[in-house]
Amino acid sequence: MSHQYYGNQGYPPPQGPPPQQNQYVGPPPGQYGAPQGGYPPPQGAPYGHPPPGQYGAPPPQQPYGGQQPGYGQPPPPANQGYYGQAGPGAPQHGGYGAPPGPPPGSYGQPPASGGYPAQPSLGYGQMPFVDCSYQAKEARSAMKGMGTDEKRLIAALVNLDAAQINGVNEYFKKTLKRDLESDIKSETSSYFEEGLVAIARGPLVQDAHNLRNALKGLGTKEAVLNDVVLSRSNADLNAIKQIYPRLFQGASVESDVKGDLSLKTERLFTMVLAARRNEESAPVMPQQIDQDVQELYRATEGQRGADQITVCSIFSNRSDGQLRAISQAYKQKYHRSLEEVIKKEFSGHMEDALLFMLNSASDRAKHDADQLEATMKGMGTKDSLLVQRLVRIHWDKQRMAQAKAAYKHFYKQDLARRVEGETSGDFKKLVVALVNSA
Repeated sequence: MSHQYYGNQGYPPPQGPPPQQNQYVGPPPGQYGAPQGGYPPPQGAPYGHPPPGQYGAPPPQQPYGGQQPGYGQPPPPANQGYYGQAGPGAPQHGGYGAPPGPPPGSYGQPPASGGYPAQPSLGYGQMPFVDCSYQAKEARSAMKGMGTDEKRLIAALVNLDAAQINGVNEYFKKTLKRDLESDIKSETSSYFEEGLVAIARGPLVQDAHNLRNALKGLGTKEAVLNDVVLSRSNADLNAIKQIYPRLFQGASVESDVKGDLSLKTERLFTMVLAARRNEESAPVMPQQIDQDVQELYRATEGQRGADQITVCSIFSNRSDGQLRAISQAYKQKYHRSLEEVIKKEFSGHMEDALLFMLNSASDRAKHDADQLEATMKGMGTKDSLLVQRLVRIHWDKQRMAQAKAAYKHFYKQDLARRVEGETSGDFKKLVVALVNSA
Protein backbone atom coordinates (compact mmCIF):
# COMPACT_ATOMS: atom_id res chain seq x y z
CA MET A 1 0.00 0.00 0.00
CA SER A 2 1.31 3.45 -0.86
CA HIS A 3 1.76 5.95 1.93
CA GLN A 4 2.22 9.67 2.01
CA TYR A 5 2.71 11.79 5.10
CA TYR A 6 0.22 14.60 5.51
CA GLY A 7 0.85 15.62 9.11
CA ASN A 8 -0.06 14.28 12.52
CA GLN A 9 -3.36 15.98 13.18
CA GLY A 10 -5.55 12.97 12.47
CA TYR A 11 -7.05 14.38 9.27
CA PRO A 12 -7.77 12.04 6.38
CA PRO A 13 -5.32 12.37 3.50
CA PRO A 14 -6.22 14.78 0.72
CA GLN A 15 -8.04 13.45 -2.31
CA GLY A 16 -6.17 12.58 -5.45
CA PRO A 17 -3.85 9.87 -6.70
CA PRO A 18 -1.32 8.64 -4.14
CA PRO A 19 2.39 8.89 -4.86
CA GLN A 20 4.53 5.87 -5.47
CA GLN A 21 5.63 4.09 -2.34
CA ASN A 22 8.58 5.64 -0.52
CA GLN A 23 8.57 8.67 -2.78
CA TYR A 24 9.73 11.77 -0.96
CA VAL A 25 7.15 14.54 -0.74
CA GLY A 26 8.55 17.94 0.14
CA PRO A 27 6.84 20.50 2.35
CA PRO A 28 3.50 21.89 1.22
CA PRO A 29 3.93 23.92 -1.97
CA GLY A 30 2.76 27.42 -2.62
CA GLN A 31 4.55 29.07 0.27
CA TYR A 32 6.74 32.16 0.13
CA GLY A 33 9.86 31.17 -1.77
CA ALA A 34 11.22 27.70 -2.25
CA PRO A 35 13.22 25.83 0.39
CA GLN A 36 16.71 24.59 -0.30
CA GLY A 37 17.46 21.21 -1.73
CA GLY A 38 16.11 21.18 -5.24
CA TYR A 39 12.45 21.84 -4.61
CA PRO A 40 10.59 23.17 -7.61
CA PRO A 41 9.51 26.80 -7.28
CA PRO A 42 5.89 27.37 -6.31
CA GLN A 43 3.49 28.02 -9.14
CA GLY A 44 0.86 30.72 -9.30
CA ALA A 45 0.71 34.15 -7.75
CA PRO A 46 3.69 35.56 -5.77
CA TYR A 47 3.72 36.14 -2.03
CA GLY A 48 0.98 38.47 -0.93
CA HIS A 49 -1.23 37.92 -3.97
CA PRO A 50 -3.25 34.75 -3.52
CA PRO A 51 -7.04 34.83 -3.63
CA PRO A 52 -8.55 36.29 -0.44
CA GLY A 53 -8.71 33.91 2.47
CA GLN A 54 -6.54 31.23 0.85
CA TYR A 55 -3.02 32.48 1.56
CA GLY A 56 -0.91 29.80 3.10
CA ALA A 57 -3.50 27.08 2.59
CA PRO A 58 -1.50 24.65 0.47
CA PRO A 59 -3.22 22.29 -1.92
CA PRO A 60 -2.61 18.55 -1.56
CA GLN A 61 1.03 17.54 -1.80
CA GLN A 62 2.39 15.84 -4.89
CA PRO A 63 5.38 13.52 -5.16
CA TYR A 64 8.76 15.20 -4.82
CA GLY A 65 9.82 16.67 -8.11
CA GLY A 66 6.34 16.38 -9.63
CA GLN A 67 4.03 19.12 -10.85
CA GLN A 68 3.08 21.44 -8.01
CA PRO A 69 -0.36 23.06 -8.13
CA GLY A 70 -0.25 26.75 -7.36
CA TYR A 71 -2.42 29.33 -5.76
CA GLY A 72 -5.47 30.39 -7.63
CA GLN A 73 -6.60 26.82 -8.20
CA PRO A 74 -10.31 26.15 -7.62
CA PRO A 75 -11.20 25.54 -3.99
CA PRO A 76 -11.81 21.95 -2.91
CA PRO A 77 -15.33 20.53 -2.93
CA ALA A 78 -17.68 21.32 -0.08
CA ASN A 79 -16.65 19.86 3.28
CA GLN A 80 -13.17 19.10 1.97
CA GLY A 81 -10.69 21.64 3.28
CA TYR A 82 -7.20 22.29 2.08
CA TYR A 83 -4.53 20.32 3.89
CA GLY A 84 -4.46 21.51 7.45
CA GLN A 85 -7.82 23.25 7.18
CA ALA A 86 -11.08 22.07 8.62
CA GLY A 87 -14.11 21.87 6.37
CA PRO A 88 -17.01 24.29 6.74
CA GLY A 89 -18.78 22.01 9.15
CA ALA A 90 -15.96 21.89 11.70
CA PRO A 91 -16.89 23.15 15.17
CA GLN A 92 -15.48 26.46 16.22
CA HIS A 93 -15.48 25.77 19.95
CA GLY A 94 -15.16 22.91 22.35
CA GLY A 95 -12.63 20.76 20.51
CA TYR A 96 -10.73 18.24 22.58
CA GLY A 97 -8.53 20.07 25.03
CA ALA A 98 -9.14 23.41 23.33
CA PRO A 99 -7.74 26.06 25.70
CA PRO A 100 -9.34 29.46 26.18
CA GLY A 101 -7.99 32.20 23.98
CA PRO A 102 -5.13 34.29 25.37
CA PRO A 103 -5.74 37.81 26.63
CA PRO A 104 -5.32 40.39 23.88
CA GLY A 105 -2.53 42.86 23.82
CA SER A 106 0.92 41.32 24.04
CA TYR A 107 2.87 40.81 20.85
CA GLY A 108 3.35 37.26 19.74
CA GLN A 109 -0.05 36.08 20.89
CA PRO A 110 -2.17 34.44 18.22
CA PRO A 111 -4.29 36.74 16.09
CA ALA A 112 -8.04 36.61 16.45
CA SER A 113 -8.35 34.02 13.69
CA GLY A 114 -6.47 31.15 15.32
CA GLY A 115 -8.16 28.44 13.27
CA TYR A 116 -10.51 25.61 14.12
CA PRO A 117 -9.26 23.38 16.97
CA ALA A 118 -7.65 20.25 15.57
CA GLN A 119 -8.69 16.86 16.85
CA PRO A 120 -6.10 14.97 18.91
CA SER A 121 -3.96 12.39 17.18
CA LEU A 122 -5.07 8.78 17.47
CA GLY A 123 -4.20 7.65 20.97
CA TYR A 124 -4.49 11.11 22.55
CA GLY A 125 -8.27 11.29 22.82
CA GLN A 126 -11.12 8.86 23.19
CA MET A 127 -10.39 5.67 21.28
CA PRO A 128 -12.88 3.33 19.66
CA PHE A 129 -13.07 -0.23 20.93
CA VAL A 130 -11.03 -2.56 18.76
CA ASP A 131 -11.13 -6.32 19.26
CA CYS A 132 -7.47 -7.31 19.37
CA SER A 133 -7.87 -10.64 21.11
CA TYR A 134 -5.89 -12.43 18.41
CA GLN A 135 -2.91 -10.06 18.68
CA ALA A 136 -3.09 -10.22 22.48
CA LYS A 137 -3.07 -14.02 22.44
CA GLU A 138 -0.12 -13.95 20.05
CA ALA A 139 1.81 -11.63 22.35
CA ARG A 140 1.02 -13.76 25.39
CA SER A 141 1.95 -16.99 23.61
CA ALA A 142 5.28 -15.47 22.57
CA MET A 143 6.14 -14.90 26.23
CA LYS A 144 4.78 -18.13 27.76
CA GLY A 145 6.82 -21.12 28.78
CA MET A 146 10.56 -21.50 28.65
CA GLY A 147 12.12 -18.59 26.83
CA THR A 148 10.57 -15.86 24.73
CA ASP A 149 9.85 -16.03 21.02
CA GLU A 150 11.16 -12.55 20.26
CA LYS A 151 10.31 -12.66 16.56
CA ARG A 152 6.71 -13.62 17.30
CA LEU A 153 6.42 -10.95 19.98
CA ILE A 154 7.65 -8.25 17.62
CA ALA A 155 5.25 -9.41 14.89
CA ALA A 156 2.32 -9.32 17.32
CA LEU A 157 2.87 -5.72 18.41
CA VAL A 158 4.89 -3.66 15.94
CA ASN A 159 2.20 -3.11 13.29
CA LEU A 160 -0.62 -2.13 15.67
CA ASP A 161 -1.94 1.42 15.78
CA ALA A 162 -2.73 3.26 19.01
CA ALA A 163 -6.32 2.00 19.22
CA GLN A 164 -5.23 -1.58 18.60
CA ILE A 165 -2.48 -1.52 21.24
CA ASN A 166 -5.10 -0.16 23.64
CA GLY A 167 -7.27 -3.16 22.72
CA VAL A 168 -4.39 -5.54 23.44
CA ASN A 169 -3.83 -3.94 26.85
CA GLU A 170 -7.53 -4.23 27.66
CA TYR A 171 -7.56 -7.92 26.72
CA PHE A 172 -4.52 -8.58 28.90
CA LYS A 173 -6.14 -6.88 31.88
CA LYS A 174 -9.74 -8.07 31.59
CA THR A 175 -9.40 -11.52 30.06
CA LEU A 176 -5.91 -12.72 30.89
CA LYS A 177 -5.75 -10.87 34.22
CA ARG A 178 -2.22 -9.83 33.35
CA ASP A 179 -0.37 -6.65 32.48
CA LEU A 180 1.28 -6.43 29.06
CA GLU A 181 3.97 -3.98 30.14
CA SER A 182 4.90 -6.06 33.18
CA ASP A 183 5.10 -9.24 31.11
CA ILE A 184 7.39 -7.56 28.59
CA LYS A 185 9.65 -6.26 31.35
CA SER A 186 9.93 -9.73 32.88
CA GLU A 187 10.73 -11.45 29.58
CA THR A 188 13.03 -8.97 27.79
CA SER A 189 15.89 -6.63 28.60
CA SER A 190 17.95 -3.62 27.56
CA TYR A 191 16.94 -1.47 24.57
CA PHE A 192 14.82 -4.29 23.16
CA GLU A 193 12.73 -4.11 26.32
CA GLU A 194 12.63 -0.31 26.16
CA GLY A 195 11.26 -0.33 22.63
CA LEU A 196 8.61 -2.96 23.31
CA VAL A 197 7.49 -1.19 26.48
CA ALA A 198 7.19 2.06 24.52
CA ILE A 199 4.89 0.30 22.05
CA ALA A 200 2.88 -1.41 24.79
CA ARG A 201 2.19 1.86 26.59
CA GLY A 202 0.81 3.57 23.51
CA PRO A 203 1.83 7.05 22.32
CA LEU A 204 0.22 9.18 25.03
CA VAL A 205 1.37 7.25 28.09
CA GLN A 206 4.84 6.82 26.61
CA ASP A 207 5.09 10.56 25.94
CA ALA A 208 4.27 11.19 29.59
CA HIS A 209 6.90 8.68 30.77
CA ASN A 210 9.52 10.12 28.42
CA LEU A 211 8.75 13.61 29.66
CA ARG A 212 9.03 12.54 33.29
CA ASN A 213 12.33 10.76 32.65
CA ALA A 214 13.68 13.79 30.79
CA LEU A 215 12.93 16.13 33.69
CA LYS A 216 13.75 13.94 36.67
CA GLY A 217 16.99 12.31 37.61
CA LEU A 218 20.51 13.45 36.84
CA GLY A 219 20.42 16.29 34.30
CA THR A 220 17.75 17.18 31.81
CA LYS A 221 17.58 14.99 28.72
CA GLU A 222 17.06 17.93 26.40
CA ALA A 223 16.61 15.95 23.18
CA VAL A 224 13.85 13.85 24.74
CA LEU A 225 12.15 16.95 26.14
CA ASN A 226 12.22 18.57 22.71
CA ASP A 227 10.81 15.44 21.06
CA VAL A 228 7.84 15.24 23.41
CA VAL A 229 6.87 18.90 23.79
CA LEU A 230 7.89 20.87 20.70
CA SER A 231 5.97 21.10 17.42
CA ARG A 232 2.93 19.34 18.85
CA SER A 233 -0.72 20.17 18.34
CA ASN A 234 -2.59 21.95 21.11
CA ALA A 235 -4.87 18.94 21.54
CA ASP A 236 -1.99 16.49 21.97
CA LEU A 237 -0.15 18.77 24.40
CA ASN A 238 -3.27 19.17 26.50
CA ALA A 239 -3.74 15.40 26.56
CA ILE A 240 -0.16 14.97 27.82
CA LYS A 241 -0.68 17.61 30.51
CA GLN A 242 -3.90 15.91 31.62
CA ILE A 243 -2.51 12.39 31.94
CA TYR A 244 0.82 13.41 33.51
CA PRO A 245 -0.52 14.03 37.06
CA ARG A 246 -2.57 10.83 36.93
CA LEU A 247 0.57 8.81 36.24
CA PHE A 248 2.95 10.62 38.59
CA GLN A 249 1.19 11.34 41.87
CA GLY A 250 -0.30 14.70 40.98
CA ALA A 251 2.85 16.13 39.42
CA SER A 252 2.42 19.01 37.00
CA VAL A 253 4.24 19.20 33.67
CA GLU A 254 4.57 22.96 34.02
CA SER A 255 5.97 22.73 37.56
CA ASP A 256 8.47 20.04 36.62
CA VAL A 257 9.65 22.11 33.65
CA LYS A 258 10.04 25.21 35.80
CA GLY A 259 12.07 23.29 38.32
CA ASP A 260 14.45 21.83 35.79
CA LEU A 261 15.25 24.41 33.11
CA SER A 262 17.18 27.66 33.11
CA LEU A 263 15.18 30.88 33.13
CA LYS A 264 15.07 31.78 29.42
CA THR A 265 14.61 28.19 28.22
CA GLU A 266 11.97 27.71 30.90
CA ARG A 267 10.06 30.69 29.48
CA LEU A 268 10.07 29.14 26.01
CA PHE A 269 8.74 25.81 27.24
CA THR A 270 6.16 27.51 29.44
CA MET A 271 4.88 29.36 26.36
CA VAL A 272 4.77 26.13 24.36
CA LEU A 273 3.03 24.21 27.14
CA ALA A 274 0.29 26.84 27.28
CA ALA A 275 -0.91 25.08 24.10
CA ARG A 276 -2.16 28.27 22.48
CA ARG A 277 -0.42 28.11 19.14
CA ASN A 278 -2.46 28.84 16.06
CA GLU A 279 -4.07 25.77 14.58
CA GLU A 280 -3.02 24.50 11.18
CA SER A 281 -6.44 25.57 9.91
CA ALA A 282 -5.53 29.21 10.63
CA PRO A 283 -4.87 31.28 7.50
CA VAL A 284 -1.38 32.53 6.72
CA MET A 285 -1.95 36.27 6.38
CA PRO A 286 0.67 38.28 4.47
CA GLN A 287 0.41 41.26 6.82
CA GLN A 288 0.95 39.07 9.88
CA ILE A 289 3.88 37.28 8.23
CA ASP A 290 5.52 40.60 7.36
CA GLN A 291 5.04 41.85 10.91
CA ASP A 292 6.51 38.67 12.38
CA VAL A 293 9.51 38.86 10.04
CA GLN A 294 10.20 42.47 11.02
CA GLU A 295 9.81 41.67 14.72
CA LEU A 296 12.19 38.72 14.42
CA TYR A 297 14.77 40.89 12.66
CA ARG A 298 14.51 43.62 15.31
CA ALA A 299 14.77 41.00 18.05
CA THR A 300 17.91 39.40 16.59
CA GLU A 301 20.06 40.99 13.91
CA GLY A 302 18.59 44.44 14.39
CA GLN A 303 20.02 44.96 17.86
CA ARG A 304 22.91 43.96 20.09
CA GLY A 305 21.84 40.90 22.01
CA ALA A 306 18.77 38.92 21.09
CA ASP A 307 15.34 39.72 22.50
CA GLN A 308 14.67 36.11 23.38
CA ILE A 309 11.13 36.61 24.64
CA THR A 310 9.89 38.06 21.35
CA VAL A 311 11.48 35.25 19.35
CA CYS A 312 10.11 32.59 21.69
CA SER A 313 6.67 34.17 21.64
CA ILE A 314 6.45 34.08 17.85
CA PHE A 315 7.83 30.55 17.57
CA SER A 316 5.54 29.16 20.27
CA ASN A 317 2.34 30.77 19.01
CA ARG A 318 2.50 30.33 15.26
CA SER A 319 1.29 27.27 13.38
CA ASP A 320 3.68 25.18 11.31
CA GLY A 321 2.29 26.72 8.13
CA GLN A 322 2.84 30.22 9.48
CA LEU A 323 6.38 29.43 10.67
CA ARG A 324 7.16 27.98 7.26
CA ALA A 325 5.95 31.18 5.58
CA ILE A 326 7.89 33.32 8.09
CA SER A 327 11.09 31.39 7.37
CA GLN A 328 10.71 31.78 3.63
CA ALA A 329 9.75 35.46 3.85
CA TYR A 330 12.72 36.21 6.13
CA LYS A 331 15.14 34.67 3.63
CA GLN A 332 13.70 36.69 0.78
CA LYS A 333 13.64 39.97 2.70
CA TYR A 334 17.03 39.81 4.45
CA HIS A 335 18.93 37.34 2.22
CA ARG A 336 19.81 35.15 5.20
CA SER A 337 18.05 32.06 6.37
CA LEU A 338 16.25 32.21 9.68
CA GLU A 339 18.13 29.05 10.62
CA GLU A 340 21.45 30.91 10.24
CA VAL A 341 20.13 33.75 12.40
CA ILE A 342 19.04 31.37 15.16
CA LYS A 343 22.44 29.65 15.14
CA LYS A 344 24.22 33.01 15.38
CA GLU A 345 22.06 34.62 18.06
CA PHE A 346 21.33 31.67 20.35
CA SER A 347 23.22 28.77 21.89
CA GLY A 348 22.71 25.64 23.93
CA HIS A 349 19.27 24.22 24.58
CA MET A 350 17.53 27.41 23.44
CA GLU A 351 19.20 27.19 20.03
CA ASP A 352 18.37 23.50 19.70
CA ALA A 353 14.73 24.03 20.66
CA LEU A 354 14.15 26.91 18.25
CA LEU A 355 15.82 25.03 15.40
CA PHE A 356 13.72 21.97 16.22
CA MET A 357 10.53 24.01 15.88
CA LEU A 358 11.69 25.77 12.72
CA ASN A 359 12.91 22.66 10.92
CA SER A 360 9.87 20.62 11.87
CA ALA A 361 7.59 23.33 10.49
CA SER A 362 9.65 23.76 7.32
CA ASP A 363 9.73 20.08 6.32
CA ARG A 364 8.50 17.48 8.81
CA ALA A 365 9.66 14.48 6.78
CA LYS A 366 13.21 15.83 6.38
CA HIS A 367 13.24 16.82 10.05
CA ASP A 368 12.30 13.26 11.05
CA ALA A 369 15.02 11.87 8.79
CA ASP A 370 17.59 14.26 10.26
CA GLN A 371 16.56 13.42 13.83
CA LEU A 372 16.95 9.71 13.17
CA GLU A 373 20.33 10.19 11.51
CA ALA A 374 21.47 12.26 14.51
CA THR A 375 21.04 9.20 16.74
CA MET A 376 23.32 7.10 14.54
CA LYS A 377 26.08 9.35 13.21
CA GLY A 378 29.46 9.61 14.87
CA MET A 379 30.95 7.27 17.41
CA GLY A 380 28.34 5.01 18.95
CA THR A 381 24.60 4.86 18.40
CA LYS A 382 22.22 6.57 20.81
CA ASP A 383 20.09 3.44 21.05
CA SER A 384 17.51 4.74 23.51
CA LEU A 385 16.86 7.91 21.54
CA LEU A 386 16.78 5.96 18.27
CA VAL A 387 14.11 3.51 19.39
CA GLN A 388 12.01 6.19 21.08
CA ARG A 389 11.99 8.29 17.90
CA LEU A 390 11.17 5.29 15.73
CA VAL A 391 8.31 4.26 18.00
CA ARG A 392 6.90 7.80 18.01
CA ILE A 393 7.01 8.06 14.21
CA HIS A 394 5.67 4.54 13.61
CA TRP A 395 2.28 5.36 15.16
CA ASP A 396 1.54 7.34 11.98
CA LYS A 397 2.26 5.03 9.05
CA GLN A 398 2.13 7.85 6.51
CA ARG A 399 4.62 9.82 8.57
CA MET A 400 6.96 6.83 8.73
CA ALA A 401 6.69 6.30 4.97
CA GLN A 402 7.57 9.93 4.34
CA ALA A 403 10.46 9.85 6.83
CA LYS A 404 11.87 6.82 4.99
CA ALA A 405 11.47 8.53 1.64
CA ALA A 406 13.11 11.71 2.92
CA TYR A 407 15.97 9.70 4.43
CA LYS A 408 16.56 7.96 1.10
CA HIS A 409 16.40 11.31 -0.72
CA PHE A 410 18.79 13.23 1.54
CA TYR A 411 21.12 10.48 2.80
CA LYS A 412 21.15 8.29 -0.33
CA GLN A 413 20.51 5.04 1.52
CA ASP A 414 17.62 3.04 2.94
CA LEU A 415 16.70 3.85 6.52
CA ALA A 416 16.12 0.17 7.31
CA ARG A 417 19.59 -0.74 6.09
CA ARG A 418 21.09 2.13 8.07
CA VAL A 419 19.53 1.12 11.40
CA GLU A 420 20.33 -2.53 10.69
CA GLY A 421 24.00 -1.64 10.42
CA GLU A 422 23.96 0.28 13.70
CA THR A 423 22.21 -2.29 15.91
CA SER A 424 22.37 -5.98 16.73
CA GLY A 425 20.43 -8.94 18.08
CA ASP A 426 16.76 -8.71 19.00
CA PHE A 427 17.03 -4.93 19.20
CA LYS A 428 18.03 -4.86 15.53
CA LYS A 429 15.00 -6.99 14.65
CA LEU A 430 12.73 -4.55 16.49
CA VAL A 431 14.04 -1.30 15.00
CA VAL A 432 14.06 -2.74 11.48
CA ALA A 433 10.47 -3.91 11.99
CA LEU A 434 9.50 -0.42 13.16
CA VAL A 435 11.00 1.12 10.02
CA ASN A 436 9.28 -1.48 7.84
CA SER A 437 5.90 -1.00 9.54
CA ALA A 438 5.03 1.48 6.77
